[in-house]
Formats: sequence, C-alpha cells, structure tokens
Amino acid sequence: MTEPAIELKGISKAFGPVQANKDISISVQPGTIHGIIGENGAGKSTLMSILFGFYKADSGEIFINGRKTSIPDSQAAIAAGIGMVFQHFKLVENFTVLENVILGAEDGRLLRPSLAKARKSLKELAAEYELNVDPDAVIQDIGVGMQQRVEILKALYRKADILILDEPTGVLTPAEADQLFRILNRLREEGKTIILITHKLREIMDITDTVSVMRRGEMTATVKTSETSPEHLAELMVGRKVLLRVNKAPAKPGKPVLEVQNLSVTDEKGVERLKNVSLTVHAGEILGIAGVSGNGQSELLEVLGGMQQGRGKVLVNGAEIDLTGTLSDGQSRRARGIAHVPEDRQSEGLIMDFMAWENCVFGYHRDPDYQNGLLMDRTKIVADAEGKMERFDVRPPNVKLTAKNFSGGNQQKIVLAREIERNPDLLLVGQPTRGVDIGAIEFIHQQIIALRDAGKAILLVSVELEEILALADRIAVMFDGQIMGERLPGETDETALGLLMAGVADTTDTNNGEAA
Repeated sequence: MTEPAIELKGISKAFGPVQANKDISISVQPGTIHGIIGENGAGKSTLMSILFGFYKADSGEIFINGRKTSIPDSQAAIAAGIGMVFQHFKLVENFTVLENVILGAEDGRLLRPSLAKARKSLKELAAEYELNVDPDAVIQDIGVGMQQRVEILKALYRKADILILDEPTGVLTPAEADQLFRILNRLREEGKTIILITHKLREIMDITDTVSVMRRGEMTATVKTSETSPEHLAELMVGRKVLLRVNKAPAKPGKPVLEVQNLSVTDEKGVERLKNVSLTVHAGEILGIAGVSGNGQSELLEVLGGMQQGRGKVLVNGAEIDLTGTLSDGQSRRARGIAHVPEDRQSEGLIMDFMAWENCVFGYHRDPDYQNGLLMDRTKIVADAEGKMERFDVRPPNVKLTAKNFSGGNQQKIVLAREIERNPDLLLVGQPTRGVDIGAIEFIHQQIIALRDAGKAILLVSVELEEILALADRIAVMFDGQIMGERLPGETDETALGLLMAGVADTTDTNNGEAA
C-alpha cells in the first residue's frame, strides 16, 4: 500500500489560552487534491502553517512520504518538498516575476546565472502546467490571478511535490478561478499532492478527491468528496444545519435614495476609472454591481463613501452631496445617512492594532451619545461594543482583543455591526463575504436582507456572481468604468452576466448603460 504523502499525528498548538489545534491527525494520499474546510478560526491555517514550518507544534509528529520529518522552519519544509501559496501573497511588488521566483533560492552570489536558470525553468513549467506569465513583468503591474501563478511557480521552481493553497480563489474572478482549477488538475495528473483550504463548498465538490472538516481546533471528519454533499459538509463545519440559499421576500422599492448622474473619476495617472456612470437605488431594494475586479467598482464605492473625488452629480434623499473633496469625507457622508462597509476590511475598515471596542465606534466617535463632556465616554462605548459583538456573534466576544487577533469573518462582522447598527438610509457594501466561512456568510446575508426589508437602500459590490444573483433585486454590470447593462436576477444567469463583464454589450438591453 502506498505511503501517505503527508501524515500528521496528534498535532496540538496553543497561543496563550487559545487552543488553535487539538490533537489533530490527518492523512493525505499522494497524487490527490485534499480539501480542508472549517469556519474562520477553526484552525485550518494554523495547521498548515505548522506543516510549512511557520509555527512549531506544541506536540505531535509529521510524516512526509512515510518518513518522520522535523519541520522547524519554512526552509526545512521546502527541503521536504512542500510549497505553500498564502491567501495574502508573499511577493515583492517592485520586483519582476523572475526576481520573485529566485528570491531566497539563488545559486550563488552572482545573480545572472540564477536568473538564466530560472528563465529556462519558468518556460518549461509554463509549457507543462499552463502557467504562462511574463518573466520580466513587475509584480505591481500584473493582476492578482497572475500574481497567484507566480506564487505557484515559486513553489514548483523549488521542486515542491506537495502544494498547500490557502483560500486561493478569494481574490479571483470566476474565469480566473476556473483557470486555477485547470492548473491544479494538471498538477494532480503529474503526481503532485495538493491541499486546498477553502470555505467555498462548490469548489470542494468540484475539484477535491477527499475533504477533511475542522471545527473549533479539532478534526471532526474526513470523507470522500464523492460520498458527501454541500449540505452535509456545512453541517459538519458549523455543528448545525445551514441554509445554503438566501431566503428573502420580493423587494418593495420605494422612493429613490441614491441617484448617480454621469459620475466620472480620473486617477492620479490621468486614467479615467469611471466614465459617466448613472444609476439609482431605491429604498427597500438591493442594487448589485457585478464585474471583474478593477473595472471601476472600487472607485464607485470610494467616491460615494467620501474617500475619493469625482465629477458629476450625486443625490442622497434628493439633496446633492459634494464631490470636490472639500467636504467629501466619510464624516459628512455618515451625517447624511450613508454607511460604508469597504472592500478591504483590514486596510480601510479597521485599525488592526486597535481593540475591538475602539473599532466598533470609529467614524462615529464624535456622536454626542458617546461623549462625556469634552471627553469620550469609554464606559458607554465599551458597553455599546459588547452589545454589537453579541448581536453579531463575534467570536471570541472579547472587546479588548485587537482586531488583528480576530479571524477574517469576525473582523468583517465588527465592521458590519458598526455600520448596520447606525440604521443608515443607504448602505454601501463591498465584497461583504470575501474570505468568510459558510456560517458567517449565512449570517451576513441575513443582516443585509433585514436592512433591505426595513426600507433601506443598499448598493452591493461583489465579485461573487453567486452572491450577486442571490442577494440583488437588480444587477448592474460594470466593465472598463462603465455600466454595460442591467438585469433582473430571475431573468439572467452567470453566462449572460459573464459576457457583459467581459465587455460584450447586449443590443437588446433597453437601459442604454443606465441602471435606474
């Protein structure tokens, strides 16, 4: 019988009082794709970081191809044939692809021979695995899909036979995700062993051979993918039945809350990012903005949220808001009843080194309800944060924990609680469930629908077409800074939306580029 490519026995790891991994054992067969799923904070990434040498286990043993192996650091993991592609890429942005690939794997003091060797190797790997990337391209000038290929090439260049991917599709478009899966299938056919950490059950069902489920630091089950279902896996992950579809009543649109007329944005390089965008969002409805990342959705949210200047006209509840920059800041937007959940929670929604109670009030800290004379009323703010964290099921419910110590899903809940509980007239929300587990996704979707049902207007931006189709009452598709068309979710599908996302205009569209 073939020895497992990876076998972990009795792995435990604690960070102070938090037990991240508890006596975990897992076996992964060679030449297979093995999925690992679980809620945010279940211990998946910690376990894989132990395998890659980023952390040292408190107890337990690691076997690679049947041989007991000590992995004190990532160099030892690489020497054992293990490569890891992290959720947040480990690339030097102002280096070329070639320079990133050889970084840390140079053959000597002279770089020229190493670069020549790497160039030849990249050409061979590109042909073998469909990993075509321009070796002379600078990382900051290529898209995230290409950057991910560079990370895979880095691992293969170091002769990895075992590849760990942590949430690899979190920043990819549907087309890029499909291309990644073709690459992973090719790697499997060539005998590589792949561990895939993901919260997306559809991906698990589509590409894995076996799947292991973690919950609260423990391994709860390992099953053959062909012998399970998304519903069963979700229940194993969360410990209860999970509704995998969005349950909502038909929208009852009211008066226009947001009216955008001919909005344009030019960046600091003179590139026009938004081109005469017009749209309307009514009270009691969700307008979903679909599109490949980088086609103007971010700029649209930033202008409406007061983070960037724009040209054109924007009305909120019939009154024009300033776009020139003199008053176009977040504070003035909040005063007008606009709440904003930004696309990047870590750099725009939270201050990672500040505590949860502080993050729960940022942007609203000047509210008279939070003041005690000339100072902020800390006792009241902390109590308010405790209530928000309880209602939004933030785990652990510790207001004195810094934001960086929460999992991604719980960080997102903190931002959502802060914005939604202000009862805004208009909620701007970008990528609401990016990197969030299945249980938290269900909860976040319920909160967005509840806000809509309370008569609020919601502008939703998401690269997840499945999410757009499930949540939105109307869908506007953006391409190259323009609205390509509008669709009703019940009258379209991912294929039709994908064509609009690629810039293929539909001559039957009656909206003439305006989502109204």
